[in-house]
Amino acid sequence: MYTGLQHLHSYMAYLVLLGLLISLGAALAGTFGNRPYTDKDRKLSLFGLIATHLQIVFGLILYFVSPLGASNFSGDSMKDSVSRLYMLEHPLTMVIAVVLVTVGYSRAKRLIGQNSGFKSIAIFYAIALILILVRIPWISWPGN
Repeated sequence: MYTGLQHLHSYMAYLVLLGLLISLGAALAGTFGNRPYTDKDRKLSLFGLIATHLQIVFGLILYFVSPLGASNFSGDSMKDSVSRLYMLEHPLTMVIAVVLVTVGYSRAKRLIGQNSGFKSIAIFYAIALILILVRIPWISWPGN
């Protein structure tokens, strides 16, 4: 089960990146196109939100069952960069990214009919995407 969960979490990351990129691209097009944020646009940005929320659920389960996660928390692990990445940096940064995506979506949802809905998605999703790209453990990325 642990290996399957690892693979699911690893390959789900592609869906998260795709969802955020599509949502961000649509938000930037809407912002620069100076058109109102519609319910259709809200549903498109929902794709990025759902993918990130699914990923954080799988990630949190993995964090508590993995020997690299919560059970590895110690002072000695903080000295090792790989242990620190899996135990602290990756999970904390990803939780922050999911919070940003959620806040951006929630703000945009209230701004239907206004161009500022796109701006909310663009800003919050872009920051979240940058955080995700910075803290993906590239050393164990599928295909490496």
